[in-house]
Amino acid sequence: MEKLTPHNIMLMLLSLGILLGVARVLGEIAQKFRQPAVVGELLAGVLLGPTVLGSLAPGLSLFLFPQSGTNAIALDAISTLAIVLFLMVAGIEVDLSTIWKQGRVGLKVGITSIVIPFFFGFLIAWFIPQALGKEQDVTPLIFALFIATAMSISALPVIAKTLMDLDLYRSDLGMVVVSAAIFNDIVGWIVFAVVLGLIDGTSGEGANQIISTIVMTIAFAGFMFTAGRMLIHKMLPFVQAYTRWPGGELSFALILALFGASFTEWIGIHAIFGAFLVGAAIGDSSHLRERTRVTIDHFVSFIFAPVFFASIGLKVDFVTNFDFPLVLTVLMIVCTFKLIGGTIGAKWGKMSFRASWTVGFAMLSVGAMGIIVGLLALEAGIINHRLFVALVVVAIITSMISGPAMRLILKPAKAWRLEDALFSKLFIRELKSISRRDVIHEIVQVACKEFNLDLNEVDSLVWERESALSTGIGKGVALPHARVKDLAYPLVVVGISDTGIDFDSPDGRLANIIFLVITPRDTPDSQITILAQIARLFRNQAMHQSILQTKNFTDFLALIKSRSAGSKEDE
Repeated sequence: MEKLTPHNIMLMLLSLGILLGVARVLGEIAQKFRQPAVVGELLAGVLLGPTVLGSLAPGLSLFLFPQSGTNAIALDAISTLAIVLFLMVAGIEVDLSTIWKQGRVGLKVGITSIVIPFFFGFLIAWFIPQALGKEQDVTPLIFALFIATAMSISALPVIAKTLMDLDLYRSDLGMVVVSAAIFNDIVGWIVFAVVLGLIDGTSGEGANQIISTIVMTIAFAGFMFTAGRMLIHKMLPFVQAYTRWPGGELSFALILALFGASFTEWIGIHAIFGAFLVGAAIGDSSHLRERTRVTIDHFVSFIFAPVFFASIGLKVDFVTNFDFPLVLTVLMIVCTFKLIGGTIGAKWGKMSFRASWTVGFAMLSVGAMGIIVGLLALEAGIINHRLFVALVVVAIITSMISGPAMRLILKPAKAWRLEDALFSKLFIRELKSISRRDVIHEIVQVACKEFNLDLNEVDSLVWERESALSTGIGKGVALPHARVKDLAYPLVVVGISDTGIDFDSPDGRLANIIFLVITPRDTPDSQITILAQIARLFRNQAMHQSILQTKNFTDFLALIKSRSAGSKEDE
């Protein structure tokens, strides 16, 4: 029986340790500069692979990261496991119910942001494939379908992180973007799974195999989104009741993801598709707490994801295969049609001019998903190394420009300030309610009574938004909100609960401080600005305790004004 020798084991652990260490360090540095961690992780592979270390010390590079043999197979196996788990996490972030709860606007953005770039990407790849570096022996249809998919897919993890960095994740605009990205991800991966199924044959027998694979892929996706989703939803309470947290839920998710991955690999579709579908089914369950989602995400994102993205740089020489005209061509196509697609969808959903362009830039990010699609296409022989390098570069660029562009567009024309929306009559020092639904009703009643608003309408709007995605942001704070017609200016009701209320926050903490933000429907930037100001205030760990120590509105307002001035200076 063949087995790893002591030398193989030593080399595997050494190379894995170096790869993970460099990837984590560079990933942290990238985030210090407000860039996605994947940028630093990819750079780690470029430095350790044939691009840098391979040209400076080829012997050392081949010793640490051999291109063939037992250790190459071992590293490839670990990388495969890493990407399977990463796609499981991406799936868990896909809260299917968010699409329906968000309504038609998110769905419209989702449709246009994938249909428009897919359509034009297909046309360009079909009629002028040479401009995209198509190889002669690649089937034109498969190449065109791949290009269309690569141009239209979005990176949900990067989009979500960008919204969080801008303090917009739980705003109305953030919800539109997230629901659109979820729809985009699901459709994109199903289409790409079909493309992979088309690769294996053109003969009669091959055609039958293709049809069988596609049918089983669609059937498996349908099962996971219906019966599989319901079964998981029913099983989660049992897992939570009879296992220790977080090990029980983490193991449950990993086991199901591995089963799903093995099944899709068996039917002829890459394993990551099965992991993604299982993750989506798990993430849709209301029994899965936000804190558990974060724990699973951290487990995978800090260990397995850096190994996978760093390993990409070990496969390709990014200098030798860098083709500037090709990179520019792909970048122009992606930026033009993804930006148009997202913006048109937002305008179709009757969003304002500025909000529509913000959504367009938010949907621009190709990120890690585009890199993964490109790598699978490279391994399947659909594209060459030059096009793969171009796709990686474009994925990084689009992820880097998305956030700054959104920040620039959203710079408010009017300086909406949190303190201007605070009133003594809207300050509740001791909340009576103990549940999320009751506390929202309690604070809405105060606003409606003082400013003669329709209680049923405002209460319904706030709870509808809360039901779509919890507004608990962590650190003991919740931000329920709604936009109301015929409102002259923003209002903020502040309620304090010394015992705390469960708002399903990412960190699992109860919310002691609840800000109800009610803004005019025709000034969406007022909501975005005020929510972002509140989120920035609570980046200071001491802010939560300081507010709990206030005794009245005067103390509270003085604290808010002093800390707001400090946060502006920090910016």
